[in-house]
Amino acid sequence: MEMLQLNTYEISGKAFLFALVCGGIISLNSCGDVPAEASWASKAPNIILIITDDQGYGDLGRHGNEIIQTPNLDRLHDQSVRFTNFHVGTTCAPTRAGLMSGMNCNRVGAWHTILGRSFLSARFPALPSALKESGYTTGIFGKWHLGDNYPFRPQDRGFDEVLIHGGGGVGQTPDYWNNDYFDDTYFRNGVPEKQEGYCTDVWFDEAIKFIEAKTEMDQPFFCYLSTNAPHGPFHVPQQFIDLYKDNSEVPNPNFYGMITNIDENIGKLEKTLERLDLNKSTILIFLTDNGTAAGADLNAEGQVEKGFNARMRGKKGSEYEGGHRVPLFMRFPEAMQIAVRSYNDLVSYNDIFPTIRDLVGMPQDPQSNFDGTSFITLLKTGAQENLKNRILITDTQREEWPVKYKNACVMRDQWRLINNRELYYLTDDPAQQHNVIDQNKQLADTLSQAYEDWWSDIEPDFHFANRIIVGKEQESVTLLTSHDWHSSQTSPWNQGQIRQAKIDNGAWLLQVHRPGTYFIRLHRWPPYLDEGYADSVPEGEEVSGGMPAVEGKGISITNAKISIGDQMMENNKSIEGKYFEFKVDLDAGPADLQTWITTSDNVERGAYYVELASS
Repeated sequence: MEMLQLNTYEISGKAFLFALVCGGIISLNSCGDVPAEASWASKAPNIILIITDDQGYGDLGRHGNEIIQTPNLDRLHDQSVRFTNFHVGTTCAPTRAGLMSGMNCNRVGAWHTILGRSFLSARFPALPSALKESGYTTGIFGKWHLGDNYPFRPQDRGFDEVLIHGGGGVGQTPDYWNNDYFDDTYFRNGVPEKQEGYCTDVWFDEAIKFIEAKTEMDQPFFCYLSTNAPHGPFHVPQQFIDLYKDNSEVPNPNFYGMITNIDENIGKLEKTLERLDLNKSTILIFLTDNGTAAGADLNAEGQVEKGFNARMRGKKGSEYEGGHRVPLFMRFPEAMQIAVRSYNDLVSYNDIFPTIRDLVGMPQDPQSNFDGTSFITLLKTGAQENLKNRILITDTQREEWPVKYKNACVMRDQWRLINNRELYYLTDDPAQQHNVIDQNKQLADTLSQAYEDWWSDIEPDFHFANRIIVGKEQESVTLLTSHDWHSSQTSPWNQGQIRQAKIDNGAWLLQVHRPGTYFIRLHRWPPYLDEGYADSVPEGEEVSGGMPAVEGKGISITNAKISIGDQMMENNKSIEGKYFEFKVDLDAGPADLQTWITTSDNVERGAYYVELASS
């Protein structure tokens, strides 16, 4: 479970920032030489965007890790434009939200990974929708983590072909029951479908099938290949563990093995591109979603004790550099005439959408105002004025609502202001060990004011609640899970907690689309298991790299009640069938739903799974 996240935001074109722009503190999209279309492109290029989960900057051979085996990624590095000062969020959903929207994750409502705060707000256009409108066919394979219900699902945000697991990882509460990375059941365009093989192999195999099919149709494609590996649990075929298990310098052999498996699959993808002669017409992008999760063991000061972290302080979840600086490789067809080289300009995950827009010649909506900046001029000419002295701001939130000054980091070039108390200059001090704020008060004040201006800009967007819409034909039966409870506690976000009957509760934020009669069913287990509250479920199967899931406990129920909108209903009768059912008339509009299940020992908890359907 990720306990922290970091949000990255570029200060963008708001009126009150005009003085800062003119003063050279930051520069905005409107100040740069950004072309309206990709004039060199006679035909729209294909786009493959690969993002891995929890792989850090140091978890690559080319970045100085002498142990990990990543020959295909190393080769891709050598063939690509590399960004060595590229920043994302420090956990999964925030990065994906910014990547798909071009907006700061706080602005779009995805500043957490659970608790209903991992949804990409439907108020903002998504990259696949924009590409689809420009003639692309779109596919996602792997991890979405931006909402499992309408209107947040990938098929609601512009993807034509969808094959994903549920929630933020395989084995989490919204995922299909008993998935463990091997021979799992995933969701094909919303419908469960049994697969054979290891999860990463499945994602790449299915992406390759998608690429082959679209190539035959001679239609440009956008393939979003988003692996759940090397996120824990660290399940991987034994042969990949064996590569590292006897090396005392490796902090987690399974984690390294998962990355080498990813690398082998990238090699398989590369052979497909060569066979289909697609390198002449395809942009290939590789990045990761946050700092390393298990590539290094750190001490209390965030410094490496074992493993490798590219000399950075902190890892996944940290506002220090190791939490949010990650690889970004972009390989272009030769016809685009973009030089292969490294850049140290400060760029962010919010920049990917606007840059792709300009690379493929999508029309620019005059109403659009990305938080990110297109760096197409940098790619074409080697320099870009509005990236000089640019300021990016990050903050770590894991709250119901963002908290000002919480784990804040302000970045400009190689300077980092941390929590408004620490200032580091990375050129001299990459491990962020020497606080130089006392010697640089004026710069610290400038960066501190930038944070104040940023907060004033973004705060109004916090209060748009991302509500699950019920009563729409796109999702005739809405299956809600405790993963998305709004709660002051940590909700039961994985199936292990469901098996152990974790005691917790929370509410779902709903929007009723159509007034009428609705049926609400409260389940102990996923409804497709057809098990009741008192039923136990067996332990999972043996799995390579981990322990089998424990047996799931049945519980004895004496009472159930719900609150939805301004209505409270109770049922203390014996369960008829496998669930408690409530029939309720609802008006259109917002309605918060909470459930209470009382056991025979007078303990209360929420229903982990709830079906909601109109009559």
